Amino acid sequence: MILDSQLPIIFAGLMAFSVLVYAILDGYDLGVGLLLPMDNETQRDKMIASIGPFWDANETWLVLAIGLLLVAFPSAHNVIFKALYLPAAILLIGLILRGVSFDFRAKVIAHHKNRWDRLFKIGSLISAASQGYMLGMFVMGFETTPIAVAFSLLSAFGVTMAYGLIGACWLIMKAEDDLQMRAIGWARKAGLISFIGILAVCLINPLINDAVFARWTQLPWAYLFALIPLLSLAFFVIGYHTLKRLPLKDDLGCWLPFVLCTGIFTFSFAGLALSFYPYVVPGELTIWQAASAPESLRIILYGAMVVIPCIFAYTLFSYRVFWGKVRNLEYY
Repeated sequence: MILDSQLPIIFAGLMAFSVLVYAILDGYDLGVGLLLPMDNETQRDKMIASIGPFWDANETWLVLAIGLLLVAFPSAHNVIFKALYLPAAILLIGLILRGVSFDFRAKVIAHHKNRWDRLFKIGSLISAASQGYMLGMFVMGFETTPIAVAFSLLSAFGVTMAYGLIGACWLIMKAEDDLQMRAIGWARKAGLISFIGILAVCLINPLINDAVFARWTQLPWAYLFALIPLLSLAFFVIGYHTLKRLPLKDDLGCWLPFVLCTGIFTFSFAGLALSFYPYVVPGELTIWQAASAPESLRIILYGAMVVIPCIFAYTLFSYRVFWGKVRNLEYY
């Protein structure tokens, strides 16, 4: 029997899981959009084809996360989206621009195709940067001071580079020949910048947030928190040496950079979540204060137990069907 006090923890875990899956899955297709080379139409077609069966479904996880926030933590939903109204609107504009461009590029006459590819790239940049800015605002407790805005802009740049990194790693796994070599180069550059960005956030966040500093330095939890950046660093080092060796004969290990990048995303997210738990609005509302009534949460939980496994199963099925290398808008 689930206790009433445990229900907010369960929903916080479900929401965190949805956000993490979204960051990984939609992160790589946003990254692919960011990397579109305007000097090579053939490579752009292959890059679009690599995300074609997945990109729209990947956004389902964002809708799920926001839906869980609304129904399980309504007071937190009000506070968060009141503070993030403008960047959230910009995010939606970017996502709409991506969707329109994706469809129109395949339907317009040939000499207009570049225009929609460019708009798809711009929409990807807007979406990635706005998500990073919103993350920075969350970390800063939705303050609007110059320091908070500067940190949010740094976060926007860092998240954009991280999406570029995972997008390049996706292309290493899905592409071949010249495009794969180009993706390896993109991954090296984005990986270096992402490493510097994550390191900067790890150093700045405890310095500007006393509660986070206290949590990261309090024994015995400090040992656990120290393990998170160390593992992330290990993944970066392994990834760097892997990229130096790729491509290997028969394309062995082409999947390893993406797996390592997924690990970096997971540990970075875990560090962020543990820094602020149990607050859903930093320094203002805990998950118990923001939660809906236990009776409502129980009813919602029954629905979540059906919906989330279905979404997860569909996601696995789609990736199983369209697995393999992409060649000239066809899947093998």
